[in-house]
Amino acid sequence: MKFDTPAGQNPIDQLKVIGKPHDRIDGKFKTTGTAPYAYERHDVVANQAYGYIVGSAIAKGRINAIDLAEAKAAPGVIAIVTAENAGKLAKGNFNTAKLLGGPEIEHYHQAVALVVAETFEQARAAAQLVRVDYARAKGKFDLAAAKDGATKPAAGGFGGEADSSYGDFAGGYAAAPIKLDATYTTPDHSHAMMEPHASIASWSGDKLTLWTSNQMIAWSKGDVAKTLGLKPEQVRLDSPYVGGGFGGKLFVRSDAILAALGAKAAGRPVKVALQRPLMINNTTHRPATIQRIRIGTDKKGKITAIGHQSWSGDLPGGGLETAAAQTKIFYAGAHRMTQQRLAVLDLPEGNAMRAPGEAPGLMALEIAMDEMAEKLGLDPVEFRVINDTQVDPEKPQRKFSQRQLIECLRMGADKFGWDKRVAKPASVRDGAWLIGTGVAAGYRGNILTKSAARVRLDAKGVVTVETDMTDIGTGSYTIIAQTAAEMMGIELDRVKVTLGDSDMPAAAGSGGQWGANNATSGVYAACVKLREAVAQKLGFNSADVTFADGRVQSGNRSAKLGDAAKDGELVAEDAIEYGDLDKKYQQATFAAHFVEVGVNAYTGETRIRRMLAVCAAGRILNPKSARSQVIGAMTMGAGAALMEELAVDKRFGFFVNHDLASYEVPVHADIPHQEVIFLDEVDPISSPMKAKGVGELGLCGVGAAIANAIYNATGVRVRDYPITLDKHLDKLPEMA
Repeated sequence: MKFDTPAGQNPIDQLKVIGKPHDRIDGKFKTTGTAPYAYERHDVVANQAYGYIVGSAIAKGRINAIDLAEAKAAPGVIAIVTAENAGKLAKGNFNTAKLLGGPEIEHYHQAVALVVAETFEQARAAAQLVRVDYARAKGKFDLAAAKDGATKPAAGGFGGEADSSYGDFAGGYAAAPIKLDATYTTPDHSHAMMEPHASIASWSGDKLTLWTSNQMIAWSKGDVAKTLGLKPEQVRLDSPYVGGGFGGKLFVRSDAILAALGAKAAGRPVKVALQRPLMINNTTHRPATIQRIRIGTDKKGKITAIGHQSWSGDLPGGGLETAAAQTKIFYAGAHRMTQQRLAVLDLPEGNAMRAPGEAPGLMALEIAMDEMAEKLGLDPVEFRVINDTQVDPEKPQRKFSQRQLIECLRMGADKFGWDKRVAKPASVRDGAWLIGTGVAAGYRGNILTKSAARVRLDAKGVVTVETDMTDIGTGSYTIIAQTAAEMMGIELDRVKVTLGDSDMPAAAGSGGQWGANNATSGVYAACVKLREAVAQKLGFNSADVTFADGRVQSGNRSAKLGDAAKDGELVAEDAIEYGDLDKKYQQATFAAHFVEVGVNAYTGETRIRRMLAVCAAGRILNPKSARSQVIGAMTMGAGAALMEELAVDKRFGFFVNHDLASYEVPVHADIPHQEVIFLDEVDPISSPMKAKGVGELGLCGVGAAIANAIYNATGVRVRDYPITLDKHLDKLPEMA
């Protein structure tokens, strides 16, 4: 089905099931421990052996020799895989580094061997006996030191071209009566999801099945095939439950490839889970950034010039952290410039993490907006309102399909009690606590991508949906079931959903906040075909047929839905495609984040007291699961602002705090009451669902809102995340 313009009557608009706060249909399995995650799938294939990965002890250099004698002689060992016996491996489409290193080493904890044994304990013990002789080489591990050698890459990935310009930024900035020129830094971040990267591999002749934990099944099927030199039809991936991903499981990692190689070498199925240190140093992470932002305005606060430069690093052949991408289109301004540069670093691979680009970019831009508002003597909310735009500032002929940022800011200010804010920093106290409030705006683009599904109807009136879409804890099972139930006029419990199997039609996958809108639109398209088949089978005129309460009606005639399948199951398959719709309109989601903090005047400790997010993200398909997504993102934003940081050992090139004891993330005690408001919005240009997605928007801007609240509380401006107490303790105002 091609969707390129709003059209006709849409069964989704009935809103009998869609738009309702249904419980997650997978929730009962997850809360009772009966949802099988990748490593726990003991029943999918018999005689599973255990693999344990040995990670490189150096960050750059080469392997002189590997001595496997002692490891091979250890109890229970079945096989050991290294680059010497693995055969030729290609780099996958999405892999910057090889997933099995040797003899060249590209980063710390790059996999160099897999030990396969009868038990996990035997595999782990034998892995400690693998003796590797390394020749260490000098590497680059410091972004600040490598910044001057950074270059412009060919393209900026989903963020578009690395550079953009409109008007005359240099001239416009020079002429502006009010100017800001500030530099901000964000550190490396880990995905730190609960479930590790894990896979079970089994061969049947030359065909490989991987039961794995992966967000993007179709991408990864092709990547596995390319890496192992197979045809795509020789590979099957199955990933019905994913215990968190945040972008870290968008791509195939060493657990999957080495499980496949281990199973081939052992002649039996092999399961592999990455130990936590390898999750942090072996897989991908959000790269650190250095960002310079310049804003020029007239005396009334209208932006006349805005420039955003960003530097990030990655392995040779890697990509940008597109931190300046949103600045191209977020605020108005006649003269504009963005530049993004990539430094070569020998750290583990940098890649997508929740809201890649916007999350770290807005951590900087939205502080700069507050700093500029203060220079102008304007309220930070009003400064953002003044500089709103309803068109793409670099392509004024392209309007936003929907843009309600002002409404988000106004409603948020009213609900949060922004009018009671004291603008002068360090003016409000509660005992030993300095109290401050902050605001930031959020932006996340809406990406349209093809997505397919298959639907089946049986004689009992039960509809089964099949698609390789994944559920990474976001509620995909539920919103897909809601879509089918709405389209076919049945109760939610009459829908069965099967996800994550590459043998099923290829969906959008879970990533980039595009999953909900596109995957449900694919189900919509398949259900349109099924409705037509049902009407034809029952002899109804499909033009005026209605589906409701488990029945199909046309004029005065009515039949049970299941009657259409009494002679055999009806099956329909289709995909949603958008043509050039996203080129005609700029599509995006918007938010306003408000935060109140307390900073202890004696210790410098920051405590968040209140958080509010107001989101404009098209139709909200399930308010309950959408709220859960947003409060989770707000929590992640709190971590980024106050504690999350991968500490780089700049001598030896690795992330030191590679476990959940030393990589700090927020816990319950760190997070206060969180309120989420969704604007009553539909976007008929986004898709037949009129939705957009919200899971990444909830993160965008949160860090800056917290930073701005800390400044309002203390009068100390920190531009280097995370804002830990040592960065402002000696500058805090003295208590009377």
